[in-house]
Amino acid sequence: MALLNVEIGPLRLKNPVLVASGTFGYGDECKELTDVSKIGGLITKSLTLRPRPGNKPPRIVEVSGGMLNSIGLANIGVERFINEKLPTLRALGATIIANIAGSTVEEYCSVISTLEEHDGINGYEINISCPNVKEGGLSFGTNLAITQEITSRLRSLTKKALIIKLTPNVTHIADYAQAAADAGANAVTVMNTLVGMAVDVKTKKPILSTVTGGFSGPAIKPIALAKIFEVRKKVNIPIIGVGGIMSTMDALEFFLVGASAIQVGTANFVDPGIAMKIIEGISDYCDTIGLKSISDFIGTLNQ
Repeated sequence: MALLNVEIGPLRLKNPVLVASGTFGYGDECKELTDVSKIGGLITKSLTLRPRPGNKPPRIVEVSGGMLNSIGLANIGVERFINEKLPTLRALGATIIANIAGSTVEEYCSVISTLEEHDGINGYEINISCPNVKEGGLSFGTNLAITQEITSRLRSLTKKALIIKLTPNVTHIADYAQAAADAGANAVTVMNTLVGMAVDVKTKKPILSTVTGGFSGPAIKPIALAKIFEVRKKVNIPIIGVGGIMSTMDALEFFLVGASAIQVGTANFVDPGIAMKIIEGISDYCDTIGLKSISDFIGTLNQ
């Protein structure tokens, strides 16, 4: 049987399949549907310093090739997560990666500092696609200097795996990956959702309450593959690939172009057990072609 373990900085994953933030709840909601201890990593819903109600409905809509969401980072806040969710996740044996969001750099720092006081968190994924209140609403993830600053500040607060989740809504995503790497990130997640929109012809109105939202699902896979390929040519830190993965073969494509691990997102809404099926599929594929380790397959695209 092939070895499926991969290393993301100081984080050792039992296999390279994770569930993406916002698509698996906090993780405890799915304990009756799949064995979360066997998934490579469970990335939580985004956590902010204080609870957030999120945007008003409608905030999810199915569209051709995927879905749009405008949840607005609705979450219970870091303190309730620690008290209500973390003990259950620890008991389930899950590898927990906390996704962190905030409106200022200071808020990100406060969330990580709070989590660092408790056992059970294995790493952090930093969502930098939030509005930066102090900078007039500019997204952190579209500003190179702020991307580097927030990574550096957070790096000083933890020795655990620090993963920066990059937005594709920039001209050259590899530049942002380089900024994160230079500031001490252990890995980058490529990519977050694309900006999309849906309209109702009968009412002549946008369907989402916020007009636009994040587009995810199988239609974005070719874009995600291209972004990973671009980033792989510029940085040496691990890339966690996400965007439209619905099957084992999809995951293998991401490994070929340079992803060290992958995240399953929108597919969880179709089948909460899809991550386990992909893990089993990767193992079977490696055995079929005689691979001793999935690491031997990563980045082996013929050009």
